[in-house]
Amino acid sequence: MTYGPIHLLAVGFENPDFHGQILKELQAVREKGLIRLIDVQFVWKDENGDIAALEATDLSEEERIRFGAVVGGLIGLGAAGEKGMEAGIEAGALAVAERDFGLTYKEFIELADAIPNNSAAAIMLFEHLWAIKLKEALIDAGAIPIGQGIVTPESLMMVGAELAAAVEAAKLEE
Repeated sequence: MTYGPIHLLAVGFENPDFHGQILKELQAVREKGLIRLIDVQFVWKDENGDIAALEATDLSEEERIRFGAVVGGLIGLGAAGEKGMEAGIEAGALAVAERDFGLTYKEFIELADAIPNNSAAAIMLFEHLWAIKLKEALIDAGAIPIGQGIVTPESLMMVGAELAAAVEAAKLEE
């Protein structure tokens, strides 16, 4: 089975005032078949420090176990070769079987404690389904991964600022 690129996104919100727009957009791209929600965890903390949370996934129990095994196997392969891959597959599948995919209770508490009162955070993990056929075509054509990443407007602005600083430093050296 071919998986699409997996995207991890973590965001924070000062003074959150949600009206359902985030969930509405997530639902729209899911219904269009553009992404599959592997895991999302929203955590809100009110002014008194009371916590509310929402977690969701599009994966069935079987898919979560399979996904956990794939992720564990890849991490194990990178860490310790074939032997590590076998251990990683078992550990990944077991981790999902023992608890819901995503944050453990301890990790959830650590996340919630780190959020200031009257704010919120979200951690989303989703698969880009739109890219699966492109990925398969690249594999069939013998493509070799060299690098990948997501370029955001914010990262382009940082590159621009670094470029401006480098140009200014070069002018000073002249």
